[in-house]
Amino acid sequence: MSRPNTYRLNSKEVSKATEEWLTKRGVTKEQIGQLVMLLQKDYYPELTLAECVINVESVLSKREVQNAVLTGIQLDILAEEGKLLPPLQDMIAYDEGLYGCDEILALSIVNVYGSIGFTNFGYVDKLKPGVLKKLNDKNSGEIHTFLDDIVGAIAAAASSRIAHRKQAEREAIAEALEEGKQ
Repeated sequence: MSRPNTYRLNSKEVSKATEEWLTKRGVTKEQIGQLVMLLQKDYYPELTLAECVINVESVLSKREVQNAVLTGIQLDILAEEGKLLPPLQDMIAYDEGLYGCDEILALSIVNVYGSIGFTNFGYVDKLKPGVLKKLNDKNSGEIHTFLDDIVGAIAAAASSRIAHRKQAEREAIAEALEEGKQ
């Protein structure tokens, strides 16, 4: 039996908030798509930025991804405002090397599309290309301890999604060719 006063979260509101907060923090889907392109261009030379962005959008449509994005951004903002208790305030504000909760939150995104995303995430996390370099700049006055890892994880997950789909396409073509021989 349904209770009329039971809390229900509107999924469209969560999705809209996710996109709005990414934009407010200076991240576009195209910038994430460029990271995906970097990760996949050697494997799929015909890949386009538009295709990468479509896969980024698919990753961002997942509720668990939206939850991670919103949580990480809020923690970054609270740290910018000095509203966290010590020593957590300094750990996040200075992106302390031994503080790994930012990567753990990001790995929840990578996990959505399988283990291949882990290597992609590790690569972009170490290299910090594109928008990740901007997010990691400690001179901007903004804190992106969580967001840089989250953006890298979204790109890694979208890259993994592409790899899985391209493999399925190759298998379908091979199957069709095999059936045509018989």
